[in-house]
Amino acid sequence: MSTSPRFYRMHNVIQDYAWGSTTSIGQLFGIENPESKPQAEIWMGAHQNGCSQIDIDGKPTLLSDFIDADKATLVGAQTAETFGELPYLFKVLAAEKALSIQVHPSKAQAEAGFAKEEELGIPRTAGNRNYKDPNHKPELVYALTPYQAMNGFREFADIVANFRKLEIAEINALVDALEVNQNEAGLETFFEAMLSLDGEAKDTSVAKLLAYAEVNKSQELFALILDLAEQYPGDIGLFAPLMLNTLTLQPGEAMFLYACTPHAYIKGTGLEIMANSDNVLRAGLTPKYMDVPELVACTTCQPIPFDSLLMAPKVENGAEHYPIPVPDFKFSVYQQVENQALTTDSAEILFAVDAPLTLSHEEGETVTINKGESVFIPANAGTYQASSTGKFARAYN
Repeated sequence: MSTSPRFYRMHNVIQDYAWGSTTSIGQLFGIENPESKPQAEIWMGAHQNGCSQIDIDGKPTLLSDFIDADKATLVGAQTAETFGELPYLFKVLAAEKALSIQVHPSKAQAEAGFAKEEELGIPRTAGNRNYKDPNHKPELVYALTPYQAMNGFREFADIVANFRKLEIAEINALVDALEVNQNEAGLETFFEAMLSLDGEAKDTSVAKLLAYAEVNKSQELFALILDLAEQYPGDIGLFAPLMLNTLTLQPGEAMFLYACTPHAYIKGTGLEIMANSDNVLRAGLTPKYMDVPELVACTTCQPIPFDSLLMAPKVENGAEHYPIPVPDFKFSVYQQVENQALTTDSAEILFAVDAPLTLSHEEGETVTINKGESVFIPANAGTYQASSTGKFARAYN
């Protein structure tokens, strides 16, 4: 019989990025925000930029320090050998304003880029640093409210048709070239050229885009562009909705975002789980540094069919298990379960979405958390039981 706790309540960092919502996290989870800060993300994990804490013998302890003391036991021997850390970061993300359009590099690209920037001596906190770590960052988002986003390139013909509507003289030659080269190379050339527009050509093109959008604001696509223009006036990323799939996830729907895929979160609150990385290459809707050649080199310029964007979970015994195509993390959602037996093969984080969650272990330990709270469960916990009248999410690997 082990005397080590099986369940550890987590105390999580709330990141107050400018694009966050001042109300959503409070409305969903009852978490107070007396200073009306933009509560953008709740981080659940061991990432150095916002590490969760747990209580060990009554003392607050960084989850990363706890794991480092005995990785094989706490995250599992295989995970410790493969990743050397808790390999995922679990979040609540609450966007009131649009995040930048982003591409995350592949694992190989991240390793090469990180090594190169380390060799060049670029500080990891520098504004012009592309690679903060040598890891990829595939991610899944699960909507808790209507969740508007962009994900992947539209079909070639759709992109051409959208730009043909505008008839902007300054970029018509680029559109002509894409129309006769509706392939990956043609889209890569077009994408890079659009992001590289500057000076009068850029300013005039954006002005003409907004003039067209104003006349056609009854169409959802152009209403979105006008909304984004209020947040990011003059930004070249305002052309992105013409190139990228736009969609709104309904609560309970999820999508996966692959490495090398341009995407952006526009508005809404959801759960997000990703590989433990902070690598971001930006493609617009941002005042931050944009390295267009590096971005394009890390972008797969192939369309993603719109009807393939939503993930279809495998439903089993009151649970939805999402088919994650990377080994860094797994994600499941359980609803209205009583004494549901779960078995750990890795370190787990459970998050109560909309009702209290009670966990019990055969050794006699029990814990109850309220909605908006989370529990860390080490890999050696074995089998435990979960009960909730509502919904809870399970992050593991």
